[in-house]
Amino acid sequence: MSNIYDYSATTITGKDKPISDFKGQVILVVNTASKCGLTPQFKGLEALYETYKDKGLMVLGFPCNQFANQDPASDDEISQFCELNYGVTFPMFAKIDVNGDGAHPLFKHLKTAAPGLLGSEAIKWNFTKFLVDRNGKVVERYAPTTEPEKIAKDIEKLL
Repeated sequence: MSNIYDYSATTITGKDKPISDFKGQVILVVNTASKCGLTPQFKGLEALYETYKDKGLMVLGFPCNQFANQDPASDDEISQFCELNYGVTFPMFAKIDVNGDGAHPLFKHLKTAAPGLLGSEAIKWNFTKFLVDRNGKVVERYAPTTEPEKIAKDIEKLL
């Protein structure tokens, strides 16, 4: 598979969603968690989405419970939490694994396309971010601690 458009994922409301539905947009893919010290990044991700969505940015959130059990809730509870506490309006998907044998195929692709520090493919923590250009090519991987607003300049270059 050559780009992210070859994959699909289940939305947080249980519907299958081809990533190709976002073709032609700049995409920021993020593995999220509701009970993490980095959870306030939802606010920054939503701000990026609101600022750039009309220019072609899409933010996709993928809850993951693989890091210190920091997203144990159901998809419905996660959706409500994100909406009520952070006003999240960008698409959220069903909870997935990002590492290991059960890792979602989209994240397997993202990790291979943009390895982390020292070439490591494993995702180290919640809120690892992948920036994808309008052609579905992964152009950058950001550490969990990279604040969303620090990615704005890179997004602007792709828009």
